[in-house]
Amino acid sequence: MIWYRNSSITEYILIGLFAVLYAVYIFKLYKVSKQLQTPFGTVFIKFFFRTIAFALIIISILGPSFGTAKKEVKSVGKDIMICVDLSKSMDAFDIQPSRLEKIKFELKRIVNAFNSDRVGIIIFSSEAFMQCPLTFDQNALNLFIETMNTGLVPSGGTDFGPPLQMALKKLTDAENSFTQPKSKVIILISDGEDFGEETDDALSEVEQNNIKLFTLGIGTEKGGNIASTNGIKLDKNGQAIVTKLNSTSLKDMAQKTGGQYHEINEERNDVARLIQAISKIEGQFRDARTIDVSANKYFYFLLVAVALFVADVLINVRTVRI
Repeated sequence: MIWYRNSSITEYILIGLFAVLYAVYIFKLYKVSKQLQTPFGTVFIKFFFRTIAFALIIISILGPSFGTAKKEVKSVGKDIMICVDLSKSMDAFDIQPSRLEKIKFELKRIVNAFNSDRVGIIIFSSEAFMQCPLTFDQNALNLFIETMNTGLVPSGGTDFGPPLQMALKKLTDAENSFTQPKSKVIILISDGEDFGEETDDALSEVEQNNIKLFTLGIGTEKGGNIASTNGIKLDKNGQAIVTKLNSTSLKDMAQKTGGQYHEINEERNDVARLIQAISKIEGQFRDARTIDVSANKYFYFLLVAVALFVADVLINVRTVRI
């Protein structure tokens, strides 16, 4: 027999209380029977019923499992590659505490939402770098997310082409790919300021491979200053640099591949909608295996305990009513 949980201090306390309280109860009945000069032994009929019922309740709390059965477990999931813009504009603080810090918080929500899928992370600015390959390991993903900062990539502007090409390569790699194109997703997160020349070519490849691209814009149309070690980042003329969200390019990219555009600004957070939209994409069957399972049979013991309590209520001893 297998137990769902081990006995703990809670069960020991319950047993102790039952023993002490019932001992006090029997002692009082004994005094009454002496005064009335009636037989006392019949009280143990009730004691028997109640002790067995109490023991069965304790057993049901522990969750006894017995018997074996075969169960087929199927593995179904998606491959999701997340591309995160780490250009200097992501240090802007029009979104508090900053665009990047907000994205890091939301990325953990996304990773947690797809814990049965393989997720990978690519970081980029003018170049793209593999931060974490496709994996089921959420702890590793969260660790990489926590260490993200704009100093990890060159500060030469933003180019969507390299991360899209790298994501496409990793998702279509025959050795690493488990799923069909319909179960592969790219999420591109940026403030939308694209200065690259290869983006259109990369988008065409993504579209040809029937992979959906979801874009998540971060920032405001009004824009914000970029944080730096000296306060805020200045241009060559000593003026504060203002970076604004360019949602147009991100919307166009998502539309071309059958994906969706979502946004985070001072009044709007579409991360929940993004998660919901990707969750609706059908996962691809990966494998199946048969495992032995045992069922928790606590209800049998609980049912007998209830029957004994009913019997206890209906049966009265003749000498002392209890």
